Amino acid sequence: MACVCEMIGLACLVALFMSFSNKAPYQLKMAIFLIGNGIIVLICIPFMILRPRDYRNAFAPAWGCRQLCKALGVTMELRGLENIRKDHGSVVLMNHQSALDLCVLAYLWPVIGRATVVSKKEVLYLPFFGFGSWLWGTLFINRSRKTDSINALQKESKAINERNCKLLLFPEGTRNSKETLLPFKKGSFHIALQSQCPIQPVVISKYWFLNGDKKIFRPGHAIIHILPEIPTAGSKKEDMDAVIEKTYNIMQSEYTKLSQEAKALNTKKHV
Repeated sequence: MACVCEMIGLACLVALFMSFSNKAPYQLKMAIFLIGNGIIVLICIPFMILRPRDYRNAFAPAWGCRQLCKALGVTMELRGLENIRKDHGSVVLMNHQSALDLCVLAYLWPVIGRATVVSKKEVLYLPFFGFGSWLWGTLFINRSRKTDSINALQKESKAINERNCKLLLFPEGTRNSKETLLPFKKGSFHIALQSQCPIQPVVISKYWFLNGDKKIFRPGHAIIHILPEIPTAGSKKEDMDAVIEKTYNIMQSEYTKLSQEAKALNTKKHV
């Protein structure tokens, strides 16, 4: 255990050193973040393997990820805990910006309930992290084979009601760091309507401190807001477009508001 703590501590010390320099290369900081999380998962695998496919396996890696983010100078504020209902399952929808969203999941995982993430199959083949993700119950889908993806998601939709699962998805389908959300894809809404479970929007403010195009990775602050559930009980397939529009408008409005608040906080931080 002492060795484990030393390795995590060393990774955090390196990240902390890098966080003090705004000129530190973007690629190096991202490498520290990604490799650091891989090491954290590797350390936890011997313990996780004792209860495979259990969402609780992610608690320790999530803690490590949060510490690594803080060491890199990235802090996140979690709001809306009062909106979480653990007595039933739901489809949790989040906006997707970058690999740093892994830190968002690390903040959500201990509080959201019996969580399962839906991820592209390629993540399964990442060293250490892919196997760790499988151990904590990530649902991997093959985007190139639509039938397989639909079957896997339909199977998981049953678990939403049977085991009160929280299925976490990114409805935009790809990373987007602009100030306007991308149009939502229908897959997650198919699951919500099929299982008649509520939709729980989770909005993350824009990462003003991170810019992949300009290769900028500064210390900064982001806000995560868990919004009230949107009921789908009684809604049918023909109501899907209306449900999508309602969800999109709610999330876009909150994204704009949170992003402006975060922009002011990050600007003040770097003055």
